Amino acid sequence: MFLFDLSGLKRENENLEQKMQNPDFWNNQEEAQKITQKLKVNNDKIKEFNSILSQIEDIEILIELTKEENDESQIAEIKQTIKITEKQLEELKLKTLLDGEYDSNNAILSIHAGAGGTEAQDWADMLFRMYSRWVERHGYKHNILDILPDTEAGIKSVTLSIQGENAYGYLKAEKGVHRLVRISPFDASNRRHTSFASVDVMPELNDDDDIDINEAELKIDTYRSSGAGGQHVNTTDSAVRITHVPTGVVVSCQNERSQHKNKATAMKMLKSKLIEIKEAEHKEKIEDIQGKYNQIAWGSQIRSYVFHPYSLVKDHRTNAEIGNTQSVMDGNIDMFINEYLKQIKN
Repeated sequence: MFLFDLSGLKRENENLEQKMQNPDFWNNQEEAQKITQKLKVNNDKIKEFNSILSQIEDIEILIELTKEENDESQIAEIKQTIKITEKQLEELKLKTLLDGEYDSNNAILSIHAGAGGTEAQDWADMLFRMYSRWVERHGYKHNILDILPDTEAGIKSVTLSIQGENAYGYLKAEKGVHRLVRISPFDASNRRHTSFASVDVMPELNDDDDIDINEAELKIDTYRSSGAGGQHVNTTDSAVRITHVPTGVVVSCQNERSQHKNKATAMKMLKSKLIEIKEAEHKEKIEDIQGKYNQIAWGSQIRSYVFHPYSLVKDHRTNAEIGNTQSVMDGNIDMFINEYLKQIKN
């Protein structure tokens, strides 16, 4: 019941190795690098699988010895080892689903509050906290590239760079509109409110992933940073906003002290977004391609978070749901990510 088929990976490796035997293989350095990297990733997965298989064999031997010696003192340890091994296997299963060209890349995640003023901005801030906790759970790191806080409460928008293996592969499952239902802490009458926020995710490109951008098609604005203080951060127009006129894509960065560094980071974000658009040219709606939504409101949500009159978080794409809303808001969203990845793979 533990095992799953890795024959697809092995067949892919055989095809990759055949390509590497071609005398002209290294003529195209970029393609050769992609193939060797893919081969390494596949081999790492197979190696991890064999390690888990060895653990399972050790567990089976330990169970037989426990039976023969009628020694119940080992049962608790065996159960714990089985639990750990099952978790490792489930994680490996998910890794085998991450076979997109940019799945292994870092991610750039943006959160935008929908209509609703303070209530929606507080919800955007809650999502920011949820993803920050998820990052911590996975041992990833994140930097705030751009943030627009509200003077009263919450945030209007925030953009994060999340660094870690397969960050984009996992977080692409979060792209869409997220809906909150709760008793508003900002309503003196304690009425129930529904709030919306959109989440956009794109891969962070490596330096060798290039795309041509016509400088004449860019509108570049500078402004004063609104984040934490520090020398020059809030005293000069160091923050940069870049608009790609043909597509309407807007990116901004304000976390660096110099305008030059902020512009470089913003250009990297723009390239990532344009790559995403290029890969999705077959889609009919440019709003969907850009990760923007005609209306951050009813009927467009991918997931609902209900705090009142009952506790439930439900993903409307996969029907995965959990009643422990606090656990989800503390970053325990792997179940929803896993179910989404399984669905799109199937």
